[in-house]
Amino acid sequence: MLKLVECVPNFSEGRRPEVIDAIVGEARAVSGVKVLDVKPDASHNRVVVTLVGEPQAVKAAAFHACAKAAELIDMEQHHGEHPRIGATDVIPFVPISEVSMEECVELAEQLGAEIAEKLNIPVYLYEAAAKSPARKNLPDIRKGQYEGLKQEIVKPERHPDFGPAKMHPRAGATVVGARQFLVAYNINLGTSDVKIAKKIANCIREAKGGYKYVRALGVMIEDRNVAQVTINMIDYTGTPLFRVFETVKSEAARYGVNIIGSELVGLTPMQALLDVAEFYLRLEGFDRKQVLENRLFE
Repeated sequence: MLKLVECVPNFSEGRRPEVIDAIVGEARAVSGVKVLDVKPDASHNRVVVTLVGEPQAVKAAAFHACAKAAELIDMEQHHGEHPRIGATDVIPFVPISEVSMEECVELAEQLGAEIAEKLNIPVYLYEAAAKSPARKNLPDIRKGQYEGLKQEIVKPERHPDFGPAKMHPRAGATVVGARQFLVAYNINLGTSDVKIAKKIANCIREAKGGYKYVRALGVMIEDRNVAQVTINMIDYTGTPLFRVFETVKSEAARYGVNIIGSELVGLTPMQALLDVAEFYLRLEGFDRKQVLENRLFE
């Protein structure tokens, strides 16, 4: 079977289509790489790109896209709802076919070193590629965001894994790592009170005693004037989507607020959605082999 790896780089630009097209164009130009999805968000001022292909080709595509982002995005001018530390904020590698997590860690280390050496951008390694437990979780590396890290990167405990202990003057810093599939999921509330979204996020996020494998923030979606609970499900098999949705719905009801919609950011494994279907349809004796696409794939 063909070796395949997924890469999901996040860039700090969601409002200028010409910049997004230029960045994605660098990845499309690499032979052996397929751009599966491009998901810009103006409120978050961020775009999530999904690449898949042969490991070294995907690594090359991620580097070229990162280089173009460093050229076109100025973090001194960047504002958005989503936490970020750089023009290319994060680049995770995900094993898909005939590729181990250890190989993805090697890719992350190779790419991190290349970005630091050739672009002079400080790079942090996270998740499976982390060099210490303190660097495993992305929010810990992003603490203080671009503005805060700009001041604290000189401290020994916040020195990058690769590159200089100072931010790139335009591109900031970048996080590179290896992880399993992550489901990025947002729930929009029928209120403009972001305090409610923040309280709900604290109820479900693991760091505050909520669900394991769940990271969440309450943010304001300015263009729609609605509060949002933005969620990263880092293991959808350990905590399923429907459980988080039901909890957010219940907590929102305490404040007299309804859920007005939800959205998936980027690509999502079919298994995550089948779990939701099985729960809400109360399917009895359901077998995943009953899904036509599963049988065709086999």
